Amino acid sequence: MRPPLLPRLLVPRLPFFYGWIVLACICLAGFARQGPAVAVLSVFVVPMTDTFGWSRTEMAGAVSLGGVLAAFVSPALGPILDRRGARLILCLAVLSTGLATMALSLTQSLLVFYLLFCFARMVWAGPFELGLYGAINNWFVARRARATSIATLAQMSGLVALPIIAQLAMHDGDWRRGWIAIGITVLAVGFLPVWLFLVRRPEDVGLVPDRLSAAAAAAAAPEPRYSRAEAMRTRAFWLLSLYTVLVFPVQAGVSLHQAPHLIEVGLSPMVAATVIGFFSAMSSVASFGIGFLPRRWPVRFALSGAAALLALGTAGLVGVAAAIPAYLFAGLFGLGIGGIMTLLPMAWADYFGRESYGAIRGVALSMQVIAQATGPLASGALRDLTADYTASLVLFAALAALAIAAALAARPHAPASTASA
Repeated sequence: MRPPLLPRLLVPRLPFFYGWIVLACICLAGFARQGPAVAVLSVFVVPMTDTFGWSRTEMAGAVSLGGVLAAFVSPALGPILDRRGARLILCLAVLSTGLATMALSLTQSLLVFYLLFCFARMVWAGPFELGLYGAINNWFVARRARATSIATLAQMSGLVALPIIAQLAMHDGDWRRGWIAIGITVLAVGFLPVWLFLVRRPEDVGLVPDRLSAAAAAAAAPEPRYSRAEAMRTRAFWLLSLYTVLVFPVQAGVSLHQAPHLIEVGLSPMVAATVIGFFSAMSSVASFGIGFLPRRWPVRFALSGAAALLALGTAGLVGVAAAIPAYLFAGLFGLGIGGIMTLLPMAWADYFGRESYGAIRGVALSMQVIAQATGPLASGALRDLTADYTASLVLFAALAALAIAAALAARPHAPASTASA
C-alpha cells in the first residue's frame, strides 16, 4: 500500500525523523479518542438518569456492551493492521466517534442511547487501541518508551479536557449541548492530520525505526519476532493477559462511577468534574514520566507499581467525604491508570516484537475489553443493590492488589528468531 502523497513529498526534505510527525498525528487521534471514554460519560450520568429515570446499571451496561462488541472485532482487525497500517483504521475511528457522539444529543430512549454509545465505545476499545499503539510500535523501537509516553499523555489530556468541555457546554443542565461539543471537538482535532500524514511503517518511505542507519539497525540487538500462535504458547502472554483482566475492570468501573460517587457523598457536580480532571492530569504525569525510565529496567516492575497505585487510590475513595481527600486518592488512582495505559502496549511490543503486533494484541485486546466491560456493570449493579459504591470500590481494590503478583511473574521469554507468515 502506497503512503499518502504528502509524506512522500516531505520525507526527502525534512531535517528530522518523519516518525515525529507520525507521533503528532497519533497524539491528535488519541485526544479525539476520548469522546466516549468512561470519564467523559461520567459527567453525563446524573443529568441523563435524571431526565430519563434510568438506573445506573442500565447506563453502565452501554459501556460494557460496547466493550463486548470490541472483543469480537479486535482479533479480526489485528492482521489488517499488520498488513495495511493504522491510517484507514484511525480515520474511520475518528469519523465514526465524532458523528456518534454528536448524535447522542438526539437521544430520546434507552435503545437509542445503547445503539449510539455502544458503537462509539466499541470503536474506542478496539480500532483506536490497535491503531494508535500499532503505529507507534512500527515507528519506534529504541525510543518506544518515550514515544508511547507522549502518545498516552495526549490521550490523558483528552480525558482532562473533554469532561470539562462537556460540563461547560451544559452549564445550564442541557446535556444535549454537551454531546454536541464533544463530537465537534473529536472531528476538529483528529481527522485531517491522520488522513494526510500517517504512514504505515518507516520502511514504506525509505526509513527505519528511530531513524537508525541501516548499519546501526543491523548492529542493534535483535527485536523479538513472534507470530500470534508462537506468542500464545508462551507463559508471558497469559500472565500479561491475566494482569490485563485484573486491572481493566478497576479502570473502567471506578472511572465511570467516580463522579456519581463523589456527588452522592456531598460534593458539587463541578467539584466532581474537576476531581475527574485532576485524576486525568495525574494520569498524564505518570504517562509522561514513564518515558524517562531507563529502558534496562524490567517493564514488569513498573506494571506492578502501577497496580499498587491503583489499589491504594481505589481503597482510599471508599471513605472520602471532602474535596481534599477526593483529589488525593483520585490522584493516586490517576497515577496508576497512566502507568497501565502507557506500559501495557509497550510491554506487548517489547515481549513479542512489531512484526505481528496487531495480530497478537488483537487477541489480548479481546480479553481486555471484556474485562473492561465488567467493571462499570459490576459497579452499577452493586450500587443499585447496596445504595452506595463502597462494595464495588473494595472489590476493585482487591483486584488491583492481585494484579501486582501477576505483573511480577510475567518474565519475557527468549526472543523467537522468526515469525510465521
